[in-house]
Amino acid sequence: MFARSKYLVLLLLAFVTACSSTPKQGASPWSGYTERGEASYYAMKYQFRKTASGERFNQLGNTAAHKQLPFGSRVKVTNVSNGESVTVRINDRGPFIEGRIIDLSRSAFAEIADTRLGVIDVEIEVLN
Repeated sequence: MFARSKYLVLLLLAFVTACSSTPKQGASPWSGYTERGEASYYAMKYQFRKTASGERFNQLGNTAAHKQLPFGSRVKVTNVSNGESVTVRINDRGPFIEGRIIDLSRSAFAEIADTRLGVIDVEIEVLN
């Protein structure tokens, strides 16, 4: 009886494993995720400091901080008031101010809005 039960369990495991699917290489479960809220940009005092991913922050790079998205995610950030967009790579955690969903490098923010604004309404979409 024990041998038969063991055989059935192994058969069931083989069946479940064969039926499971794996995501395509490079595909992210976050792909297509969208969110709307406020974006701000990093102050100059953070230049060259280590980010949560371990790399040094650079105001001239198109990078950003998000609370949850995996490091390396590419995200399209669109300014809802003018339709301008920029693609950034997530390499840090934050922002930690209520209502803000993403912190951009200064150069990324400047591509979609005047930096004198400081905070803008955006929609983000994860590309991969």
